Amino acid sequence: MTFSEEDEARGGRWRRYGAAAAAVTVAAAAGAAAVDPDSAWYRSLRKPSWQPPPWAFGAVWTPLYATVAFAGGHALGRTRGPERVRVAAGFGVNLALNAGWTWLFYRCHNTRAGLAGTLALDLSNASLLRRTARVDPTAARALLPYTAWCAFATALNAAILRRN
Repeated sequence: MTFSEEDEARGGRWRRYGAAAAAVTVAAAAGAAAVDPDSAWYRSLRKPSWQPPPWAFGAVWTPLYATVAFAGGHALGRTRGPERVRVAAGFGVNLALNAGWTWLFYRCHNTRAGLAGTLALDLSNASLLRRTARVDPTAARALLPYTAWCAFATALNAAILRRN
């Protein structure tokens, strides 16, 4: 039996998917704690006509976060040693940037800082995709919708900044 087969036999699959899901859940909750789309500040912002309705964000983020958790657990199963640490760190940094954007934008009421945060998230997404694709193309493909939605969020943040 190989190392990975032994790890799987001892429940390693459940541990890594559980760890990825827990990390995503913490990031989602931390980010959501800052969001207040009903605030007077947010309602006062001039937004582009192509902004999705408020209900769409929850409908989109829920499956996107699920794909990030899947990708994280899947990629961790394809790596060992220092490479596993680098992949886990890449996911961790990415999730921190994801949660951080909402604090910059919503809680700090700062569209410029929000744009800087979402640009940093986009760079992190590119790095995460590149690193993940090297070790697990399936996980990298699962990250593509998340990466695309974050790029859309960057464009939306930039449009809001320009209008305000």
